[in-house]
Amino acid sequence: MARREPALVTAWESNGLYAKLRERGRGRPRFVLHDGPPYANGAIHIGHAVNKILKDIIVKARTLEGFDAPYIPGWDCHGLPIELQVEKKHGRAGGKLDAAAFRAACRAFAAEQIDLQRRDFKRLGVLGDWDRPYLTMAPHYEAQQIRSLGRIIGNGHVYK
Repeated sequence: MARREPALVTAWESNGLYAKLRERGRGRPRFVLHDGPPYANGAIHIGHAVNKILKDIIVKARTLEGFDAPYIPGWDCHGLPIELQVEKKHGRAGGKLDAAAFRAACRAFAAEQIDLQRRDFKRLGVLGDWDRPYLTMAPHYEAQQIRSLGRIIGNGHVYK
């Protein structure tokens, strides 16, 4: 399999298999599986692989059953796992790097890890819209998080 898999994945991509499946599903009953995203903080491990493969099986099965079943992968680009990796290289925020530079280093690190993880997930044969994932560090996504927090505060659900 290790020798045959790269050619198979390349053929799927060059033939636009995912796009063809999406086109074929248009207008059919919709099935959406939300991808609770992994942190973009390092190489994938067996837990990532099992998680993505099981989701891929479900989405492919629903597609074969006649559903319009898109798969939009995503990544959690914020949080302690990413910050810890950046701290190993640059130290804590406020040390060698000010807070803004530290956040920029976290974004750059997350972007690198997304590219590596995407490559590995594709190598596992997971079909999805890999060119348009959702990223929690995308400006429109961050803006929506702030708007949501504002509504929560406005509704009185946050207190000291």
